[in-house]
Amino acid sequence: MSNEQLLFKIEQKRAELIEIVCKYGLNASKTIKISQDLDSLLNQYNLAEKKVKSLSNS
Repeated sequence: MSNEQLLFKIEQKRAELIEIVCKYGLNASKTIKISQDLDSLLNQYNLAEKKVKSLSNS
């Protein structure tokens, strides 16, 4: 998956999280699941960025 695709998915998941928080609150199991999904996407993006930077420094 490209960085652009990851960024798009991150923005979608962030919007979904905001909607779920407004509807169910911060402690709802749905909210926690979406938050974990967003964390995973952010971690993937950060790893991809680190790879790009390490390649450009080589």
